[in-house]
Amino acid sequence: MTTGQSVDGVLVQWGERLFYPPNRIVKADLTPRLDTLTRRKAAVIRKRIEALVVRHAPEVIVKVAGGGRGMRAIAAQFNYITRNASLEIEDDRGVRSVGKEALRDLADQWRYGGALIDEVSWRREALNVTLSMPRGVDPDLVLQAARAFARAELAGSRYVFALHRDQAHPHVHLIVRAQSRSGERLNVWTERQRWRESFATQLRHLGVDAEATSQPCRGENRKAEPAWRRQARATRTLPGEEAPKKSGDRYYTNRVEVMQAWAHIMTALSKSSDAQERQLAQKVAAFVRDTPFVVEAMGPRDIQRVPAAQKHADRSRDVEVQRSRAGPEIEW
Repeated sequence: MTTGQSVDGVLVQWGERLFYPPNRIVKADLTPRLDTLTRRKAAVIRKRIEALVVRHAPEVIVKVAGGGRGMRAIAAQFNYITRNASLEIEDDRGVRSVGKEALRDLADQWRYGGALIDEVSWRREALNVTLSMPRGVDPDLVLQAARAFARAELAGSRYVFALHRDQAHPHVHLIVRAQSRSGERLNVWTERQRWRESFATQLRHLGVDAEATSQPCRGENRKAEPAWRRQARATRTLPGEEAPKKSGDRYYTNRVEVMQAWAHIMTALSKSSDAQERQLAQKVAAFVRDTPFVVEAMGPRDIQRVPAAQKHADRSRDVEVQRSRAGPEIEW
């Protein structure tokens, strides 16, 4: 059996690659000694593993879209997220208002507060962010989490947000000015995963079970596509068309590395002296077997014969060698 300290070291080393891929690579110290920091990190990794493979915690959704090029477009967005001024809107100061006159005042504040925003601009002056959770989550908790997220991540920027509670998935529309009060422009495209982590953290603080794992961590192969195409396929106006899937060298390399990380974690847990951790290892193995990447790479008949995650990593590596397809790159 493996000692708790050794299991902790493996969880930190490989768990951080799975759940925090932008971070530095951690080299585990397997020396059996009391290490409070390692134990704390390992405890966090365990909770995230359990949330993903045992409880199947809902994944938060954070969408970032190009915003308005000029004040006319931004004002139109104000009108949209408030449903023609009928919903309450809240700004970065915590001021809440409703009505057309309030929206006009808000537009003037954005137009003249800080650098002037022209009626029509050649550059994006604002970004649209959507913070969403699956059906069943209390919309008011989504709103509270979005408010806390904005205060933490957008301090120093001007923003407004409004809650939409009349659809299946409760969500908050947030419009943030692209240029902060200090004159710096937001670079949100590299922050999306961190923003997902932050939003999920705020939800968990409110008692909502939420996760923000990446597609590679889940072995997903979905490819981004326009909303109109997803809706058309859902309503079967695009008969016979399947959802696009990712492919290419980086896709396969990333997924194989992820499966190897899962295999290391599963092996360490399976050798633990703790019976609960050995049970968790079985859950991890089942989770890996059912990931879209493994199912696609191995085929349904092979899946039935593979009992452990390590074999998935080996077979996925074989697929990488034999593969000759090319495709678009993906982001971690």
